[in-house]
Amino acid sequence: MTKVVIIGGGPGGYEPALVAAQLGADVTVVERDGIGGACVLTDCVPSKSLIATSTRTTYVRESADLGIHIPEAAQDKSSVEVDIDQVNSRIKRLAQAQSEDTRARLVKEGVEVISGEARLVDPHIVAVGDRRITADIVLIATGAHPRELPTAKPDGERILTWRHLYDLEKLPEKLIVVGSGVTGAEFASAYQSLGSDVTLVSSRRLVMPTQDSDAAEVLEDVFMRRGMTVLRQTRAESVVRTDDGVRVTLSDGRTVDGSHCLMTVGMIPNTEGLGLEEAGVRLGDGGFVEVDRVSRTTVPGVYAAGDCTGVNMLASVAAMQGRIAMWHALGEAVAPLQLSTVASTVFTHPELAAVGASEDDVRSGRIDGRTVTLPLNTNPRAKMNEVRDGFVKLICRQHTGIVLGGVIVGPRASELILGVSIAVQQRLTVDDLAHTFSVYPSLSGSVTEAARSLMIASPE
Repeated sequence: MTKVVIIGGGPGGYEPALVAAQLGADVTVVERDGIGGACVLTDCVPSKSLIATSTRTTYVRESADLGIHIPEAAQDKSSVEVDIDQVNSRIKRLAQAQSEDTRARLVKEGVEVISGEARLVDPHIVAVGDRRITADIVLIATGAHPRELPTAKPDGERILTWRHLYDLEKLPEKLIVVGSGVTGAEFASAYQSLGSDVTLVSSRRLVMPTQDSDAAEVLEDVFMRRGMTVLRQTRAESVVRTDDGVRVTLSDGRTVDGSHCLMTVGMIPNTEGLGLEEAGVRLGDGGFVEVDRVSRTTVPGVYAAGDCTGVNMLASVAAMQGRIAMWHALGEAVAPLQLSTVASTVFTHPELAAVGASEDDVRSGRIDGRTVTLPLNTNPRAKMNEVRDGFVKLICRQHTGIVLGGVIVGPRASELILGVSIAVQQRLTVDDLAHTFSVYPSLSGSVTEAARSLMIASPE
């Protein structure tokens, strides 16, 4: 029987553990914090739970046009009160329950789960405390942690990373979010909806610079319309405590005072102290584990998956990297990881979801394609729900009409993107999408309508 040891119990670890067990391997997972890892316990699951609460508050506050009024102060933020202590308690209970459920599933499937820290003694021996485990296959799935600036050291009270948020007893009165990438935008949107006065510090011209520029512009407009202050093209040089809060000094010389500061300035891989380089595993820039498209490292029999590889830091990608590693290691047929088919979502309100090629790819000539963009405010279901912000964008190949990508900004975009993802994955054409029934009325109807627009516009 093949012995597999997986270091790390997040999605890049527990998902491949299930695959390996199903294929008959003897599997051990070593996790220091709890099954589910940071994704379940401190990052993805808690943040999306917080966002679920914040989205509900936005719907309540912005429901006047639907005939729903809050007595005496329909448009006043104070008319919707958020008990952040109750919210955070729920979040932590939910995260712990998800961790326990996942652990139970692993144990049921015959996976040995060890609590502790592991390191490689050599490529086929894993040390956990005094125990030495001999392995045929080792998978490194140790994740990453928030990057810290030496001039803005988090203290867990006023200067925070997102892992400190769920211990706050009161809602931040005036929150300064440093970093306008996906994480910064999500938390800025969430805390603004919960009732905080939010300032977002962005080093770029638009928030979320890695996303579709039209989508980023829509979301930035929504942020500012709801009262957020967005400071563009400047960086935080330092963050210090004051008597009753924090002071952020910016690179352009300005200072911003607030009650709390949330630092969202990137991630650092958890690769130190694992014995990787001593075992011959090559680390690249920033300490990330170098892997190929089937998750192999530079050492035979040692694989890596998830955020510690720096390959598109998404839970879904981590899980797929891990599954691919096990399929490859255990002799199953496997297709290499294809990032061009990865769907991603920014869980702001409205949401932003994207998959495949971008409009920038078309404009730059990297692909020969055509695009169409349909605003959601013309969609009948959107009108019924007073949805004014958002759009559906579809990208196809110029002559064949094969769907190459898409962007959706709107409510539940994370769900709506699935149809476009299937089209990209299966190389469907706009004709295929156009001839697919969609419910009337529905937001997904804009996807098929966009496909019909591209079909009609296709050359003879």
